[in-house]
Amino acid sequence: MKILLLLTVFILFANCTNKLAIDHHGVNKLSVKQNKLILNETNKNDIIKILGPPSTTSFFDNEILFFIERKEAAGSILKLGDKKIITNDVLIIEINKYGLLEKKTFYNMTKMKKIKISKNKTEVNYQKDTFIYDFLSSMRQKINDPLGKRKKKIITLL
Repeated sequence: MKILLLLTVFILFANCTNKLAIDHHGVNKLSVKQNKLILNETNKNDIIKILGPPSTTSFFDNEILFFIERKEAAGSILKLGDKKIITNDVLIIEINKYGLLEKKTFYNMTKMKKIKISKNKTEVNYQKDTFIYDFLSSMRQKINDPLGKRKKKIITLL
């Protein structure tokens, strides 16, 4: 019986490992691959060939592509599954109307910590006595009671 118990405990501990389980999301080795991109030489097809499809795209005056790399590792047993961020990189690429790389900006964790986020908040200046408020409230009233029957019922009940 002792041998069976020791064998079971040995098998359980033999399967344990000291390596961290790493969850990876996005482009692998983004910091190295972004160095291959050359301004005004690399086109959109080359970018996709080197980095793969972008995480997000945006269209303004120029086309903007976002590439993300994020690696997380499981923390120690004492932290009960808390994850520790190993890598958090973002590459922002602007492509001009000719399809060439116009600008690239690379952010790693240390650069992201230096970014200042504005504390200002946009206030809503909403007044009830505006023309738009009157118009929308009358439209709401007409949608809710198109024939005006509810108003007549309320008056007769009083």
